Amino acid sequence: MSTDSFGYKQELQRSLTFADLVIYGIVFMIPIAPFAIYGYVSDASGGMVPLAYIIGMVAMFFTALSYKVLSEDFPIAGSAYAYAQRGIGETAGFIAGWMLILDYLLIPALTYVVAAAALSQMFEMIPRWVWIVVFLGIGTITNYFGVQATAAVNKFFMYAQMIVLVIFSFVGLWALYHGVGAGHLTLKPLFQPEVFKSELVFSAVSVCALSFLGFDAISTLAEEVKGDSKKTVGNATIAALLLAGALFVLQTWIAGDLANGMKFKSADTAFYEIAELAGGKPLAMLTSLATAITFGLSCSIVSQAAIARLLYSMARDRKMPAILASIHPKHKTPNVALILIAVISLAISLGFLDHLDTLTNFVNFGALTGFMILHITVVVHYVGRKHSRSLFKHLVSPVAGFCILGYVLYSMGAATWELGVSWFGVGIVYYLVLTRVLRRDIRLEV
Repeated sequence: MSTDSFGYKQELQRSLTFADLVIYGIVFMIPIAPFAIYGYVSDASGGMVPLAYIIGMVAMFFTALSYKVLSEDFPIAGSAYAYAQRGIGETAGFIAGWMLILDYLLIPALTYVVAAAALSQMFEMIPRWVWIVVFLGIGTITNYFGVQATAAVNKFFMYAQMIVLVIFSFVGLWALYHGVGAGHLTLKPLFQPEVFKSELVFSAVSVCALSFLGFDAISTLAEEVKGDSKKTVGNATIAALLLAGALFVLQTWIAGDLANGMKFKSADTAFYEIAELAGGKPLAMLTSLATAITFGLSCSIVSQAAIARLLYSMARDRKMPAILASIHPKHKTPNVALILIAVISLAISLGFLDHLDTLTNFVNFGALTGFMILHITVVVHYVGRKHSRSLFKHLVSPVAGFCILGYVLYSMGAATWELGVSWFGVGIVYYLVLTRVLRRDIRLEV
């Protein structure tokens, strides 16, 4: 199905394969993401980190199923924004897009802050803002020169992360079965009946949800997939989520048993302390350096690509300034949107240098809210409009996903809700000004 059938001209270059999409999603989620937040998830879950990741994967699996079914009916760029717009209506589409902007817009800044913090401990003489500028420059240039360049860089970083992960897993298991920590793999990191409480684990899920953000960004590349993207995008979304989730559970399970009886110096350095226990200073340095480079380069590149395409999609529908729908004549990339994202990311990164926790919660709120609207879209579009009889796929699954995400969102606490509701309020005001004051016609012309 071409973009012409949806009223759009094919402007982006179709060059991506199924493998490219899977790699893109996995790289966005960061295979070694638990390295950076292990200490926080451990504190929140009472040490049951793998369990938190399993529950998180189940919650996101329902969301991935909703992305899959909607991407088959609407194989266009824009993610949950495009789906809600087509499946429910213009207002719902705008709200979904606005909340996803909160997620996508802040993720690049989040990755720069994490990377700068990790490197500042190794190179104390270099100010953190220098690392932010360097990483931002590399990411913007890579995206500017086309999605093929982005795909090539993605493959390199995924292979590099997998090598680091294999090294940690091998060394960790060797140390574990030679007397370190619990002495062998146990079920303790997965479930501790004396500690388990639903609110405790879901509080941890609200933190580790950050690791899963990104599989949804595959849908923003729907107009750059070779051939028919209807099945390719949905299948790649499911595959990327399951592969990344399995890697998260594996590494945190090994780390959990290695950390048996440990007291961490800091939640920021918890995983690196575990790595040092297993493989000494070299392994600790390898894992911390890999975290910094991966967050600063790999994840920032794919996150910039995603938000640029979301803004491009909303701009061509007249919900954002028209200039954001500009496409580079040679590289076929949304160049104006990419430059804007670079400027905003720099400002946010510098403003949140010492507030990583606040930035993380803000990102999660935007993403989970957008996902909940996505689940509503599935029910409205398929059950309400098309009278589908596939009750599990079009009713049970999205309702289950909505409820799980709703509970995770509820577990985030008052401060995050204040930030999220404020952003939502600004969006409503902007939408009313756009439609009632400026009288802009934002209806689709199909």
